[in-house]
Amino acid sequence: MTTALRNLMLAVLLATLDPGPAFAGPEAPAGCYADQKVAYHNAGGGPEEAAYFKRALGNLRNHVDAVGKERVEIRVVSNGDGVALFQAAVDDGDLASRIDALKAAGVRFLVCANTLRERGIDRGTLYGVGEEDLVPSGIAELARLQGMGFAYINP
Repeated sequence: MTTALRNLMLAVLLATLDPGPAFAGPEAPAGCYADQKVAYHNAGGGPEEAAYFKRALGNLRNHVDAVGKERVEIRVVSNGDGVALFQAAVDDGDLASRIDALKAAGVRFLVCANTLRERGIDRGTLYGVGEEDLVPSGIAELARLQGMGFAYINP
């Protein structure tokens, strides 16, 4: 087989291949994401905590919207300063409504019982946190979720 014929055959083969969504440009086409399991780590946002929490909740909303609530399983594990999200939401209607909307979309918020005990925080003073939302250790829960195939994200 000549080099010219081999190059022609290769060109024809390459022209018939479908590059698929990976080469679709900067925006992924609808339906291109596979099912996802994700663990978000919320350890607080330092001095700009209110802005951090709103950005983090916005990231969660965008994630659910991009993948679809039927195709994504999200756990938000809050420990340390991250528990302040649920303290702030008691008086901040915007935070509270964002949390509620995400819960309605299937996002589960889990809170570290060690943090509550060590800081003397009563679960009843936290917005929307029930007994079923407590985990013994936030860090151990993140490790458990990763062992179950959840991807770890720290926004």
